[in-house]
Amino acid sequence: MPLEQLKTSREILDLLQSQLKSGTGEVSGQIELLGSGACYAPKPPAFTVGLDVPQREVKELLLKKSVVVVSAPGGCGKTTLVRKLCQDPDVKGKFKDNIFFVTVSKVPNIKLMVRKLFEHNHCRVPEFQTDQDAIIQLEQLLKKQAEKAPVLLVLDDVWGGPDIRVEPEFPFQEFKNFEIPECRILVTSRYEFGSFGSAYKLDLLHGEEAMTLFRHSAFPTDGDFMLDKDFKDLVKEIVKRCGGFPLALQVVGRSLSGLPVAIWKSTLLEWSEGQFILESGEGLLDCLQSSLASLNDKLKECFMDLGSFPEDKKIPVTALIDMWAELYKLDKNGVHAISRLIKLSLQNLLNLVVTREGATEVEGCYDDAFVLQHDLLRELAIRQSSQEPMEERKRLILDLSGDKLPDWWTEETQPCIKARLLSISTDEMFSSSWCDMQVPEVEVLILNFQTRENNYTLPEFMKRMDKLKVLVLTNYGFSIPELTNFSVLSSLPSLKRIRLERVSVPTLCNTMLELKNLEKITLVMCKINQAFNSSAIQMPNLKEINIDSCNDLVGLPEWLCDLVQLRKLSISNCHKPSTLPEGIGRLRNLEVLRLHACTKLVGLPDSIASLRNLTLLDISGCFRMRELPKQMGELCSLEKLYMRRCSRLRELPPSIMRIKQLEVICDTEKAHLWEDHNFTNLRIDETTDLNWLV
Repeated sequence: MPLEQLKTSREILDLLQSQLKSGTGEVSGQIELLGSGACYAPKPPAFTVGLDVPQREVKELLLKKSVVVVSAPGGCGKTTLVRKLCQDPDVKGKFKDNIFFVTVSKVPNIKLMVRKLFEHNHCRVPEFQTDQDAIIQLEQLLKKQAEKAPVLLVLDDVWGGPDIRVEPEFPFQEFKNFEIPECRILVTSRYEFGSFGSAYKLDLLHGEEAMTLFRHSAFPTDGDFMLDKDFKDLVKEIVKRCGGFPLALQVVGRSLSGLPVAIWKSTLLEWSEGQFILESGEGLLDCLQSSLASLNDKLKECFMDLGSFPEDKKIPVTALIDMWAELYKLDKNGVHAISRLIKLSLQNLLNLVVTREGATEVEGCYDDAFVLQHDLLRELAIRQSSQEPMEERKRLILDLSGDKLPDWWTEETQPCIKARLLSISTDEMFSSSWCDMQVPEVEVLILNFQTRENNYTLPEFMKRMDKLKVLVLTNYGFSIPELTNFSVLSSLPSLKRIRLERVSVPTLCNTMLELKNLEKITLVMCKINQAFNSSAIQMPNLKEINIDSCNDLVGLPEWLCDLVQLRKLSISNCHKPSTLPEGIGRLRNLEVLRLHACTKLVGLPDSIASLRNLTLLDISGCFRMRELPKQMGELCSLEKLYMRRCSRLRELPPSIMRIKQLEVICDTEKAHLWEDHNFTNLRIDETTDLNWLV
């Protein structure tokens, strides 16, 4: 601070001397501009990392587009990037002295912002009656300045509205609508305002860039060239834990700078034992917590739920839909859940990814969509969930290492936990020896595990979860273990949704007979042939079955055709079934039949014509299918037919042309089949399904 004050004083003296030498006395306004009221772009830090490419890319956008929005979570370097950009020779050459930098912040004061811009340009400040009046006056000011040179207006730290609408909190639309051809607006924000300009998402640091920034903070004088190999390995692990988050790299580096190696090792050990990285240094937690300030309560709850899944793992959107349908009574088709995920994504609190382009185009199908979240944001979610005493928390999230359990879990007198969501993650060293637990209020149980064994045992305490509605069980290990104690599910009268991933499912017969309220089953990359070969199973309320990438599935059992309440049947990426059971026509309430990428399926049974409530049929990727049933025209409710990459399909049944409301989505190769019949409601889609390989 003293150095900054001295620097400012010298600038003022230099200005005074130059003005006195020139014989003018017009210095007061300019001196004021050197103080806090000026709108000059602050100089960037002397040392920056990883911003050269973003600087070049944003500059290219800025020279072409009228509005550019740079977005990223707090602490990623957005402001530093635009400061560097304002010092770029090309930018300064184009905009000259017409670069104006205004910090907006969470609660914008429009009149004050505009007043500073008037003062900066040595203009008399009008009396502003309203914010709208101030904006109108600003437009006139910028038009006048644009006569001298193009104008660049930087609006730094723009916040979103309380409901995370697309609109910012302050009247950005009026700024965007300025009719000034030579005016550019550059915005930085934690939110994505895609409809207001060209969006640029600032990425985190990777590899050597992250290491360079950390070394600069941790070893400011001599780098780390004198460190031995063990210490360098320790540094690499700490940098890895920071996940490329610039603020985390700087804060953690500064907090460890100059400390003995033992402190470094202790810090890393504490992280591995569950201490938050967010507590490693002042400012990091506050910065990230501020990203949640404008979330409404509903979005905060959804954000905190994301901490229920392991770090660095994909979170299936379908699992979140199941959870939120029961916890928050959202619609069961996922529309509101997707809306909330998009709103959180717009705040850069998660990444919403679709592995197959166009996948969500199939209504209600989110099998190819998942969420990714930075480790620090996951920590923030868990920390926010842990503010209340353990017994009073809405969600209890446990990450176990081996058989090491929290002390309270092994005590003779256990606390009664009121959480509605329980998440337990175990590693390969866990022996599946569960202790008892009192969790009578749990409605959602998430079990994340890895195991070296051939089986995984469901905990016995599940029997007393009378309110359990959703079970999400995911194996993140390499082998596919068999579920044991599966019969515990028969003790759960409220269970509605089951999602199993990468496990071998035992016989369903005895267990499923007791699940009278079960509505949905999702099986992903499971071994299920043994289970499906069970004798007849009655699940009177089952409405949805999703089977994805279950490679041992040879065919669908006949008993499945007796599930008369079934409304959705989705079988995708299963490469052994060649036919469907003829009795499928008995599923009179079926509305969605998805047979995506069932590569050996050669046809559909004639009885499919009995599915009078069917609105959507997806046979994309069934490239061995040669023909469609002749009675297809009897599907009087069919609205959409997806049939991309059906390369062996040679002709269409004439009856299908009788379905007046039908829309067909296919690729160019098969478009002629429809065009030959003068079918007009045709959409060509050439998207591929190989993105999941990336």
